[in-house]
Amino acid sequence: MTHQVADSSSLTRSGWSFQSALYDPTIRGIFFQALTIVLLVALIWSIAHNTAVNLARANIASGFGFLNGRAGFEVGQSLIQYSSDSTYGRALLVGLLNTLLIAVTGIITSTIIGFVIGIGRLSRNWLIAKLCTVYVEVFRNIPPLLVIFFWYSGVLAILPNARDSLHLPLGSYLNNRGLAFPKPIFGDGFWLVGVAFAVAIIATVITARWAHRRQAATGQPFHTIWVSIGLIVGLPLIAFLLAGAPLSFDFPVAGKFNLTGGSVVGPEFMSLFLALSFYTAAFIAEIVRSGIRGVPKGQTEAAAALGLHPSAITRLVVIPQAFRIIIPPLSSQYLNLTKNSSLAIAIGFADLVAVGSTTLNQTGQSVEVILIWMVIYLAISIVTSLLMNWFNAKMALVER
Repeated sequence: MTHQVADSSSLTRSGWSFQSALYDPTIRGIFFQALTIVLLVALIWSIAHNTAVNLARANIASGFGFLNGRAGFEVGQSLIQYSSDSTYGRALLVGLLNTLLIAVTGIITSTIIGFVIGIGRLSRNWLIAKLCTVYVEVFRNIPPLLVIFFWYSGVLAILPNARDSLHLPLGSYLNNRGLAFPKPIFGDGFWLVGVAFAVAIIATVITARWAHRRQAATGQPFHTIWVSIGLIVGLPLIAFLLAGAPLSFDFPVAGKFNLTGGSVVGPEFMSLFLALSFYTAAFIAEIVRSGIRGVPKGQTEAAAALGLHPSAITRLVVIPQAFRIIIPPLSSQYLNLTKNSSLAIAIGFADLVAVGSTTLNQTGQSVEVILIWMVIYLAISIVTSLLMNWFNAKMALVER
């Protein structure tokens, strides 16, 4: 009888222990996370196995060895040396550099336009405010692909032919084949100018930090704008003159049927660049407007009570505080612009997706090419996010 009571109590304790473990949030969390990992690994293995079986059935070799093969196709615009005899790997590198070129130039241009339009929407001038509002509402409600087609087919395609090119300042020409401009030819010793420019940037940053510490300690401002301009312009100019002016230009020359010489930016790049810049600028303008609206009105009134000019209030009081609101959503727009550059394939611009599509069609390595796309766009997005997060941390309000 005693043994039966002991056994029943032991079962009761074990049952209670199992129930307590079942309802323990920590144990349940570990169990479901482990189950999720197992299911995810099984799903990935199943996809990889099925892909390998299908590739073997289609007699398609897997791997990235195809990157060393001859590409056999030309690329319209390339920042590095490339020909049809180059490898697929170099062709994809050309597409990556073109994508980065579109992303960087588009981000800079859209940011400038967006800030101007966003501030213009808050202008007391009725005409300026309404024009900026119309700009935002029009571009925000049109798909980006249509904006690209508008610039490509509706603006650049109707420009004059090469023989009737529009003559622009600085020896440049504009026609339906693109923008021709003087090509710089760098001579020996020009590297000194690059070194001087880097030194000027470092000196400007050091001067700005010194001025900030000086103002925090003494209250006396030190205007660094002219010092910065003198350093950034003066040092490279001195180095340029000391090196013997090692720079010349190859100017485009208008012929009877075409232009010769110089460098040419094709209509594909121009239409994609203008479309993404103006399209993204509309969203950035709204972010800027909301950021400025988010600054307490008392800040503006206090600055006005101190006798500051309205432009100085905007530049020194409102904009610095609005940055803390603007930067986080601004990161998303930069990422969107970079990913929207993949629409270049619609107009034949040789970006990463367009070059990869040609490579995919010629080699049949669909899995590898798509994997390359995913890894590159993921890497670009992560780097952009890290840079914007760093900048956001630098602009964050420091608690005393």
